[in-house]
Amino acid sequence: MLRLALYQPDIPQNAGTMIRMAACLGIAVDIVEPAAFDVSDRHFRRSGMDYLERAAVTRHDSFAAFDAWRKAANRRLILVETDGALSHLDFAFAPDDILMVGRESAGVLPNVYDAADAVVHIPMQAGLRSLNVALAAAMVTGEALRQIGGFAHRDNGGSAVENGNDRIRS
Repeated sequence: MLRLALYQPDIPQNAGTMIRMAACLGIAVDIVEPAAFDVSDRHFRRSGMDYLERAAVTRHDSFAAFDAWRKAANRRLILVETDGALSHLDFAFAPDDILMVGRESAGVLPNVYDAADAVVHIPMQAGLRSLNVALAAAMVTGEALRQIGGFAHRDNGGSAVENGNDRIRS
């Protein structure tokens, strides 16, 4: 199963949003400590809502502990960074990959970058710095799931989206 790793997250609302997304998509989450907030933080709980209890979250005390665990599990680490060598659209994802996003304020440390099996980026307009980390995680996770057929087993009932007075079924 595809996994999403949050490297030392520092904004609780973003972490809660990514965990909510992972719960909805059936993806496990790894939090690489230290986080800059307590998981009981009200902002974290508010953004994750009741989805936090439905998410499969594993906490790792350090990057070294996380890296040892993922190597023992024989999983590739795919880092999502603004300076990644390859577009996420051109990368071939595998079902056992771990997608990692860095800290909102500082990305990842050089040893984390060096440990990655691949570093991908999201193509953007020239001169713009970066996307919100939760948006970046959603985009890359969506592409990885599309490639590996991860949406095939999902409920096809669709979800209603409000658009003014119209209801659109997707």
